[in-house]
Amino acid sequence: MTDNQLHELVCNVSKEVFGKDFQHQAYFNNRLRTTGGRYMLRTHYIEVNPLVFEKHGLIELVGVIKHELCHYHLHIEGKGYKHRDADFRELLNKTDSPRFCSTLVEPQRRQNAKVYTYRCTKCSLLYNRKIRLNTNKYRCGKCYGDLNLVSYKKTKQILKK
Repeated sequence: MTDNQLHELVCNVSKEVFGKDFQHQAYFNNRLRTTGGRYMLRTHYIEVNPLVFEKHGLIELVGVIKHELCHYHLHIEGKGYKHRDADFRELLNKTDSPRFCSTLVEPQRRQNAKVYTYRCTKCSLLYNRKIRLNTNKYRCGKCYGDLNLVSYKKTKQILKK
């Protein structure tokens, strides 16, 4: 989808859903990473993340457009256009616009985790740590014996969403 096609879609959605004309520009912004779209207060332009269309399709794209048009029309009319404003939330419900877009960035699934294992020389208690300790500075918490580094491993840790 090109910027011209996006602009036409925004104009059509504005006319059909809101019954008002969209008289400014709408375009894709490749630099947007975590948000689906953005309404620019000074220029009244609407920027849309192209990943919305690529990952989730036309229905999600129309949802983002409706959300940004809520900001646009309320701001033009001098009403509350911010997310926390009652006018904005009311218009979202009235036009069946989403409050948030679907996730665009995949969370990091794996992370390298380091595990340092220390053993007390007196009581043989094992300590697992993510950060390397200065064994001259730290002692066993149970018997105050000296600590020795037993092993060091790099493991792959799976993160939850």
